Amino acid sequence: MIRGIAGATIFTLCTALLLVLSAEAAECPQKAAATPACGKLRHVVVFKFKDGTPPEKVQEIADAFAALPEKIDSIVDFEWGLNNSPEGHDQGFTHVFLVTFDDAAGREKYLPHPAHKAFVNLLRPHLEKVFVVDYFVK
Repeated sequence: MIRGIAGATIFTLCTALLLVLSAEAAECPQKAAATPACGKLRHVVVFKFKDGTPPEKVQEIADAFAALPEKIDSIVDFEWGLNNSPEGHDQGFTHVFLVTFDDAAGREKYLPHPAHKAFVNLLRPHLEKVFVVDYFVK
């Protein structure tokens, strides 16, 4: 009898797990793929400023970027810092920003957002180069 109850319990748990996984797959069919197209999304942005950009302007730009999470609710996490790598491969890029969204829909809301566009307009005259990489968290 214990074996029958244990077997039924295991069957029930397995069935419940399959239902959860099926619901998750329906919500995000790419989850099984090697590169999921949903889930937490990181947006990595690295700046190289034009020579002669005053340090005060660079700080104003960094502060403006750091203020975006208060203005755009699809940003769920944000951090930034200055390059301090001793390897010498930075090619003049100095400022790194990491913006996290719950999913691709969050990024889609962020990119055209008026606060993001205003930030880009503040940045553009002082930007030598930008490097952007987005990836889904595994």
